[in-house]
Amino acid sequence: MLPTDPIANLQTLIRCPSVTPAEGGALSALETMLTPLGFAVERVMATDEDTPDIENLYARLGGDGPHLMFAGHTDVVPVGDAGAWTHPPFAAEIAGGEMFGRGAVDMKGGIACFIAAIARHVEKNGAPKGSVSFLITGDEEGPAINGTIKLLQWAAAKGEHWDACVVGEPTNPDRLSDMIKIGRRGSLSGKITVNGVQGHAAYPHLADNPVRGILQLTQALLDPPFDQGTADFQPSNLEVTSVDVGNPATNVIPAKATASFNIRFNDTWTAETLQAEIAGRLQRAAADTRLRPGREPVSYQLAWAERPSHVFLTRNNALIDSLSGAIEKVTGQMPKLSTTGGTSDARYIKDYCPVVEFGLVGQTMHMVDERVAVADLETLTRIYETFIERWFDNAVL
Repeated sequence: MLPTDPIANLQTLIRCPSVTPAEGGALSALETMLTPLGFAVERVMATDEDTPDIENLYARLGGDGPHLMFAGHTDVVPVGDAGAWTHPPFAAEIAGGEMFGRGAVDMKGGIACFIAAIARHVEKNGAPKGSVSFLITGDEEGPAINGTIKLLQWAAAKGEHWDACVVGEPTNPDRLSDMIKIGRRGSLSGKITVNGVQGHAAYPHLADNPVRGILQLTQALLDPPFDQGTADFQPSNLEVTSVDVGNPATNVIPAKATASFNIRFNDTWTAETLQAEIAGRLQRAAADTRLRPGREPVSYQLAWAERPSHVFLTRNNALIDSLSGAIEKVTGQMPKLSTTGGTSDARYIKDYCPVVEFGLVGQTMHMVDERVAVADLETLTRIYETFIERWFDNAVL
């Protein structure tokens, strides 16, 4: 039997305990579903120093013509306290019209629905008018080193080329017709270390309190705003995520203070121009002596986290219009085109082809009792099936 039922597909996938980096049987289940449809399935093991080995899956159906990719991940986050779940986290039980299980919406549900959609398409119409491929990683919820990025490189090296991609992340805030992600803000992280001189709190003239310096530098990161936003993106926003001196004593001036930060930035900036802006702000703030009268400029180091995520925006009418039209046809509602939220593996795919994201309602992702409305699985399958038909009709190469 072809895997045309998204409910059965998802139950099979949830029952595979694929907590990163474990494959947990999830890729084997996908191979079992895709092979009867005619997909050529390849399992790709990726390795890197100091990170877990990850098994990934690439499957392709079709030959010449437009090539549509569906991308996603079968790995899931840990369940937390399994005893706090209403239903066992890997049982895929249905109660009150909802299916409970880790990965139900993030994002085994999206994969289950797209497989059901292409199965229905094949059952009704035969093979597509070009090619459909699945690019599935087991490392999205982990370091993201041995997953999508390496699977894309592997596939491209063997001659694969894609014309469009849908990532099945749970993009909808409240209902299935809410939102398509057509881009993502960039993400850049760093750490500031301020060097002081340790001493007794009663004798501050013999010490140099680094807390005074870290206050000056973090204030410079928070004000003024970096921008007012653009036509497609909300304003860039920096958050100081930790401040620490590692000092348990109340009468000791610490020797060092650190502050970590993350900024989600729009297309006003590149990672490089933003780094230059932040470095300039810190340099100017270090010379400010209002909190440290009579002192030399603040002594500090700035370290950047590796692999910043770059901002991107997809402008591809065949892809966006086909998906928007499918959503409207099935639900009666036109979705919002959005660039909000965090990062996803779309940040890697955008270097190979136009990419958008659309999946289930994400309210319970990563939570205890992660769950999906069973009715939404059928609706999303119908949306994907309609989209597949429309995209192959609209694709102009």
